[in-house]
Amino acid sequence: MPFTDTIDDVETLRQHYFVNPTIGRKVIDHVDDGARSFIATSPFVVVATTGPNGTDASPRGGPPGFVAVLDDHRIALGDLAGNRRLDTFENVLADPHVGLIFLIPGLGETMRINGRASLTTDPEVLAACAFEGFEPEVALGVDVDEVYIHCAKALRRSRLWDPTTWPDADDRPRPAQIIKAHVKLDVSADAIEADLEKNYVETIWEAGGIDPVAEHTAAAAAEST
Repeated sequence: MPFTDTIDDVETLRQHYFVNPTIGRKVIDHVDDGARSFIATSPFVVVATTGPNGTDASPRGGPPGFVAVLDDHRIALGDLAGNRRLDTFENVLADPHVGLIFLIPGLGETMRINGRASLTTDPEVLAACAFEGFEPEVALGVDVDEVYIHCAKALRRSRLWDPTTWPDADDRPRPAQIIKAHVKLDVSADAIEADLEKNYVETIWEAGGIDPVAEHTAAAAAEST
């Protein structure tokens, strides 16, 4: 059923909100010293892109400073091991606009960067993205258009960094069970969980790691033929 009472134009939208005109002044068009410090301390960023199939948000993580600041107007992320769907990269090839949200554990404020992305194999950029003996084969480069701090209200409301609010292990959704249902695998959640953990340990810094879910799916398909 489609949503009703929808808002379809900016004028109607603005009737519901007052925006302090000074808010726009916090947005800058370059990576200044404060933004550099934030990026250097952040081990986690969410990258949002849009392509032919819609919008996608992808989590990216590494040791603090894994996102390289190349200069005042460019940053870059080296590609790390993932599910190899390449949603982010394929979207960038179709539409370069990208949005990033950087998080620092324990800090309520986040940093947002919007810009235009490209994929690069430039040796200098890849070297800048290297850390702990790992150098990526491809990097996501971002030409920065907007940089600003986002207020802490969302993380304060969620109490994300407050361990006393974290659910016990028995109360958390079990990813392996969700995968089993979504992919319709005829294998136990325990087996999926064990294979996922093995994969995390063995291929965490490899861009082309083995996907245990894909392995189980292929095995199931082979048995059915």
